[in-house]
Amino acid sequence: MADTTTAPKRKKAKRTVASGQVHILATFNNTIITFTDGNGGALAASSAGACGFRGSKKGTAYAAQVACEKAGQLVKQQYGLTKADVFIKGVGLGRDAAVRALAGMDIQVENIKDVTGVPHGGVRPKKARRV
Repeated sequence: MADTTTAPKRKKAKRTVASGQVHILATFNNTIITFTDGNGGALAASSAGACGFRGSKKGTAYAAQVACEKAGQLVKQQYGLTKADVFIKGVGLGRDAAVRALAGMDIQVENIKDVTGVPHGGVRPKKARRV
């Protein structure tokens, strides 16, 4: 027999994160922006593809700017983020555009760090040609 009385739902306390991190993954095909708290727990994320851009338009600087603004507005409204450390990974066109979009949204950029991976050892060479 199921209990028909339900306990009153408690309102979840609104969490405020004044200072956080912004992780920007800028590839040639897409740009992904993730806002996290100080420990790296995701608060909000957006990408050029999620903002409606398709095909080669996803890799443009404008698409990165739109994606950054979308995620930034969400994190400012829900968590009250005002300061952020920026971590940029990748070599796409959206690198600078996303950081500029942050500055335009009154999110204070404390420092910018490039965390792009550096290959060491390289790819496996082609097998020797037999004549």
